[in-house]
Amino acid sequence: MSTRRTEAVLFDLDGTLIDSAPDLGAAADQMRTERGLPSLPLARYRPMAGAGARGMLGVAFGITPEAPDFPLLREEFFVKYESRMLLNTQVFEGVAELVEALKASGLQWGVVTNKSERFTVPLTRAMALFESARAIVSGDTTPHAKPHPEPLFEAARRLGVAPEHCVYVGDDERDMMAGRAAGMRTVAATYGYMGEQAEVARWEADAAIASPMELLQWLKQA
Repeated sequence: MSTRRTEAVLFDLDGTLIDSAPDLGAAADQMRTERGLPSLPLARYRPMAGAGARGMLGVAFGITPEAPDFPLLREEFFVKYESRMLLNTQVFEGVAELVEALKASGLQWGVVTNKSERFTVPLTRAMALFESARAIVSGDTTPHAKPHPEPLFEAARRLGVAPEHCVYVGDDERDMMAGRAAGMRTVAATYGYMGEQAEVARWEADAAIASPMELLQWLKQA
């Protein structure tokens, strides 16, 4: 077990801090019903919510980003999601308590997401949880998105903390890849969208947590 000092904790957004699956799924499902297709249950969309438009359109229409009409469908999805992204999105249970505990311990915290600023900025401004976040880096804040480490480096720069003194928490293998590449310790959030179906052991994370507050115990031990 590493004994490196932790000065900051960075989190992925969707599936790690917030449950945005209801609004993401509803936006894609509206596209289905408007085309005369039957509605799909949220349970079909939820496991792919962390993949954003790619995941939602894949469920709704069985389409991949390589398809010629994907860009048009993606923009239609973005517009529909933009109009409803705060209707049913909620902070995961235990996250608010975790953030308060991190602050009480003197740790800084921030967000590194592949969600574009178009959505990240209004969403985080509207939710009280993020008022104390010292860095919020979106998928298009830097020239690269995860699994490239540059967004994590940017967050560390904004916090004024060396990457090796940061921990990155996420619910997707790309999060673990980005964290390792940035020299950060990584924690897999198995309560997120991919946890149950993913082979988390293959993600090579430093730890896995089944609830947000489990992170505190790991930080104390590490």
